[in-house]
Amino acid sequence: MFTGRRRVLVRHAALAAAAVAAVCATVLTAAGALPARLSDQEFWALVGRLSEPGGSFRSENLLSNEMRLQYVIPELTRTVPHGRAYLGVGPEQNFTYIAVVQPSMAFIVDIRRGNLQLQLMYKALFELSADRVEFVSRLFSRKMPDGLSPTSSVMEIFDALMVAEPDAALYERNLKAIQTQLSGRHGFPLSADDVSGIEHVYHFFYAFGPAINYSSSDADSPANPGNYRPSYADLMTATDSTSHARSYLASEDAFAFVKALETRNLIVPVVGDFAGPRALRAVGAYLKAQSAVVSAFYVSNVEQYLRAERVWGTFCGNAARLPVDDGSVFIRAGRGGRVARGGTALTHELSPMVVELDGCDRRP
Repeated sequence: MFTGRRRVLVRHAALAAAAVAAVCATVLTAAGALPARLSDQEFWALVGRLSEPGGSFRSENLLSNEMRLQYVIPELTRTVPHGRAYLGVGPEQNFTYIAVVQPSMAFIVDIRRGNLQLQLMYKALFELSADRVEFVSRLFSRKMPDGLSPTSSVMEIFDALMVAEPDAALYERNLKAIQTQLSGRHGFPLSADDVSGIEHVYHFFYAFGPAINYSSSDADSPANPGNYRPSYADLMTATDSTSHARSYLASEDAFAFVKALETRNLIVPVVGDFAGPRALRAVGAYLKAQSAVVSAFYVSNVEQYLRAERVWGTFCGNAARLPVDDGSVFIRAGRGGRVARGGTALTHELSPMVVELDGCDRRP
């Protein structure tokens, strides 16, 4: 499959294995009361126990539209303890925050079952890929040129990816490998809807490649030059507020950390409404039973929709059941300044959860 890179992969196999082993040791050391790994049966049972029936949103959210999501990372690294529990919403931006926060366990809660299917696709691809180059080749079904290695910069990787041609045969092999990894190796009893949902989202990554953006899957959304949506390549090569690249694909160490959690079944996708009756409360109960504490909860801009629907108070009560302390923070996205190609940028900020949740209704 990766004939052109075979010698490069062999040369760097020991390096990649050592990096993953070191990351795994870090996870195990920091885990505390949280499990060092979940069995496949435990993982799938936890997904089912925590999840609610799926709901809908105005878009599929196959990737973020938050170009400035890395801006809070310098402050995150200074203030948030490692080895705790991470919560988040949405697609790949969670991997970037996970790589920085370095939790022992993560829960990605989203109202759409489509996001769970997307997360399962990512899980399989992380597990199947030895390094970032192989990962992006699989993600977009493009053959990568010789000369790239685990030490290549994220800009070098995406520069090569942007000119690589889509490969239909590679897409079919990768899709089969994803399905085999999830249903065969892990034994997850995926429904027919989940199987078709994973194929649905994976096909968009093949069709659009690294130019895919937030609106690519929305056929009913007309092109609007004034409403800029960053591409996957834009998001992965973006930087934090100090001009350092910090995406989950910016370094082999960041990728390896996320891969290590995925291979131990410790990134748990959950279907749930933030203001729903079960998901957030169940995550909180699980973490309290493990004597765990939340490090960060990435809520994006979900709260603006909860306020519009007049259910923010319910979300506040649900979130107040999470185990937090003075080191726990919300990561929020909000409307900010204009971006160069038009549209409005989403800015990000950190806020202490203890302060925000004081006074929320904790009654059953």
